[in-house]
Amino acid sequence: MAENTLYYGDNLEILQRYIADESVDLIYLDPPFKSDQNYNVLFQEQDGTRSAAQIHAFEDTWHWDQSAAEAFQKIVEAGGPVSQAMQAFRTFLGESDMMAYLAMMAPRLVELRRILKNTGSIYLHCDPTASHYLKILMDAVFGFEGFKNEIIWKRTSGHSDAKRFGNVHDVLLFYAKTNKYTWNKAYQKYDADYVTTYYRYSDTDGRKWMSDNLSASGLSGGGYDYEWKGIKRIWRCPPETMARYDKEGKIYYTENGIPRLKRYLDESKGLPAQDLWTDIEALRSWHKERLGYPTQKPEALLERILQVSTNEGDVVLDPFCGCGTTIAAAQKLNRKWIGIDVTYLAVALMKSRLKDMFAENADFQVVGEPVSVSDAQALAEQDPYQFQWWALGLVGARPVEQKKGADRGIDGRIYFHDETDSAKASTKQIILSVKAGHVTASYVRDLRGVIEREKAQIGVLISMEEPTAPMRKEAAAAGFYKSPWGTHPLMQLITIEELLAGKRIDYPPSKQVNTTFKKAPKARGKKLNTAELPYADD
Repeated sequence: MAENTLYYGDNLEILQRYIADESVDLIYLDPPFKSDQNYNVLFQEQDGTRSAAQIHAFEDTWHWDQSAAEAFQKIVEAGGPVSQAMQAFRTFLGESDMMAYLAMMAPRLVELRRILKNTGSIYLHCDPTASHYLKILMDAVFGFEGFKNEIIWKRTSGHSDAKRFGNVHDVLLFYAKTNKYTWNKAYQKYDADYVTTYYRYSDTDGRKWMSDNLSASGLSGGGYDYEWKGIKRIWRCPPETMARYDKEGKIYYTENGIPRLKRYLDESKGLPAQDLWTDIEALRSWHKERLGYPTQKPEALLERILQVSTNEGDVVLDPFCGCGTTIAAAQKLNRKWIGIDVTYLAVALMKSRLKDMFAENADFQVVGEPVSVSDAQALAEQDPYQFQWWALGLVGARPVEQKKGADRGIDGRIYFHDETDSAKASTKQIILSVKAGHVTASYVRDLRGVIEREKAQIGVLISMEEPTAPMRKEAAAAGFYKSPWGTHPLMQLITIEELLAGKRIDYPPSKQVNTTFKKAPKARGKKLNTAELPYADD
């Protein structure tokens, strides 16, 4: 098993093939919820508005078919509590879409338990559509004693749903493999009402504090029996501590001369984290970390989970990685990580995100990508769209909408600015066409027509086959695009073999001018453990 690795492929196969028993400290998974929705990547236009063109990322729609029936049969034949739970589901749900979803999830959860260390934890993120079924399934996989919390995360502000109460929360099911699981106490910031109610006193310098009892009367375990400034009682602290508090100005005396402890707001850690999380805001359009990927979660959510359930150097795995929030949080907090996703679009976004956030510190490898022409041919035959996304990812291009007839001959785009005066910079574009089959000069002519129609600066044809002489002649006749960095062929022909060998598009230096993807903000170093944050203690 290689750490800091992105795996492309079906996570069940990846888990079985690559991930060893008891090798992972924490698993976070945000699988499709069975919400019967289609999810698209929402790219931004260059002026910051939402793009009309969206890339279909995945369908959250499940149907009972042969593959679902086979998955169900295998898990039933394995026996044990999971088999029993799945048979009960089948009796209740029949051959429904929800049963198909559970048949997909069951073998993956079994594999995730296998790879989890005895000190490890797992957080399954879901919504109320399937959370009740998933909790029963998790009980079967990890045992009733493995359940630790059902965490409610308020993911959005109040809104109106038709004929029902507003649906504003997600569920995180927190389980541990054994009772020896890692736990670092975390704190949440007090809300404004709590501060107003309890921290209602202030020193002359404005420091807020609450008044706390120093008497040990009624407490189990007793206290310290002595007289303090004429008042004899059983106190919570020994006399030397009382003297220190007094010297530091942390004792407040009531009108009757009773000492009480000042607990300052700026010295407190906060409220011990509860199972209701309302202090982590879901991503909005103005948040810098928002990349437009469907179901993207805020980094703060994953950072809290990682800080509580792992230590530096531990291994974190996300089998439904999406755009990589889990691995970004793990990298920031100095954890090792493993990410798995079944689409090249997600893998390309993760690679871009890691490089944007961590630059030269983004040291990772990708397993499952084609490394030879024969690999690429196999992918093209298996899934043409995945091949297209992979090829575009090699040159940092953004795929376009896949609807029939949409964009007419455009498979991808690269946007760039190349004016030396940034105030006058206008967006330029490169149009890309990807062909896995036989190519002729007509493809070059068609692409040239698209360039003229779109008023693009450069066109690129990526092909599996070697371009023919007529194709090269047609491309050469198109001439050049001039930039401050020199001249660049207006029509460029690049093969998959050349891309695998390192050849790239000839255009102004990418690091200086490329504006294709929204960039993730650079990581500013790991965040403090929540136990160290200046809130209030318990």
